[in-house]
Amino acid sequence: MSKQAIRRIGLQFEDNALVPHLFGEHDSHLSRIEEELRVEIAARGNELAITGSKDRLRMAQTVFDILWDRLNNGLNVSIEDVDSAIKVATSPMDNKARDMAIAAMKDKRVKGKDKTITPRTPRQAEYLDAIRNNDLIFGLGPAGTGKTFLAVAEAVHLLTSGEIDRIILCRPAVEAGEHLGFLPGTMQEKIDPYLRPIYDALNDLLTPEQVARRLADGSIEIAPLAFMRGRTLGNSAILIDEAQNTTVTQMKMALTRVGENSKIIVTGDLSQTDLPDGVKSGLLDAQEVLKGVKHTAFVTFDETDVVRSRLAKHIVEAYEKRDKKNSKKK
Repeated sequence: MSKQAIRRIGLQFEDNALVPHLFGEHDSHLSRIEEELRVEIAARGNELAITGSKDRLRMAQTVFDILWDRLNNGLNVSIEDVDSAIKVATSPMDNKARDMAIAAMKDKRVKGKDKTITPRTPRQAEYLDAIRNNDLIFGLGPAGTGKTFLAVAEAVHLLTSGEIDRIILCRPAVEAGEHLGFLPGTMQEKIDPYLRPIYDALNDLLTPEQVARRLADGSIEIAPLAFMRGRTLGNSAILIDEAQNTTVTQMKMALTRVGENSKIIVTGDLSQTDLPDGVKSGLLDAQEVLKGVKHTAFVTFDETDVVRSRLAKHIVEAYEKRDKKNSKKK
């Protein structure tokens, strides 16, 4: 950065009770913003002095505006929220898209056990709207974009608000190089590892006691996809996770289980199928067959929507770059 390019702005925040949440523990949020935006931040009380180029200062102003708005709307600010705000500030969006992204980050959506779940990207907001306004919803895209977590969060909201009677959460037990029959333990113990991400999402949204009670009374059911066969599921939210690993027959079977006042949310990443070579993914087939069907929505995430961690985002970007390069060679 040349000397001529260096400028400085000052920011002051009026509510002293919120300032520690904005700055982060041991100023960790400020350190992350400095690192990512390549600016220098000096804090004194409730004031900040930020030094950097004109463009970088504008980005920093946007980040602090977003985070301060979250706090003033009664929302928490985590390091993940800081990363999301930085992503909004640095992405090459037009003004309309940026305004949508900023609005999404302070939009109160779903109450978790100790925090309010809000969309962190415009596409996450679109996804939640799609779930609320449609009966069949497909969330497609790479790992770390919140597809499964947001689907479980919305399903829990529908259950606890009394709009549905139960949640059915399932995944195909595709073995990814392992053979279930050779693993130790009961069948339940064999399938639990496949369903662990769903348990993790539930435990982020409900207390352990609530999860245990709901599992015991059947209002939340977690099972392999094969357990859906022969059932008709009314007044339910049905989540089919890792759907890229369904066969065409399995997908058709699962989708036709839906009864009255129910919705099905299907999530998956077509770039990570574990099906044997030559077996077509049921998710790909459904995408081709069901486009244009009434009350059906497709929301496709990409690497810009990865919110899991900076490392996960960089990993997804690296694979996307490699795949694009390989596709050009063919």
